Amino acid sequence: MRLADLLSTEAVLPALKANNKKQALQELSEKAAEISGLPAREIFDALLQRERLGSTGIGDGVAIPHGKLARIKSIFGIFARLERPIDFDALDGAPVDLIFLLVTPEASGADHLKALACAARVLRDPGIVATIRATRDASALYSIIAQTSTPHAA
Repeated sequence: MRLADLLSTEAVLPALKANNKKQALQELSEKAAEISGLPAREIFDALLQRERLGSTGIGDGVAIPHGKLARIKSIFGIFARLERPIDFDALDGAPVDLIFLLVTPEASGADHLKALACAARVLRDPGIVATIRATRDASALYSIIAQTSTPHAA
């Protein structure tokens, strides 16, 4: 699985404005609603439900919020580079400035885990992350993420 398979250039937000975790998730839910045709509230509720289990802030300024929805047909992602880092209750306590939102069908099982692992693998690479943080253009961000995604299974 590759992040390029889950992401489109329209799903890359190069300068998301959010003052806190809840606002970031709301903004990302709105974008996910545009892509999926589902109500933003339904997506937002699924994300909040997952966050209640524990923060999806994986450390080093990266978060991978995710949710499963019954009415989604296929896995998709949204990538956002925040204008300003925000508190995300991350495991390392560091503020988050890079978010990869993952929305999957309820019955996606192993594919959900493979997609999460793929996103984590790419966004844990210090070189890739440094390049992403230095890039402000949506299509350039997409290219960085798409070209660096490895096709390895989780």
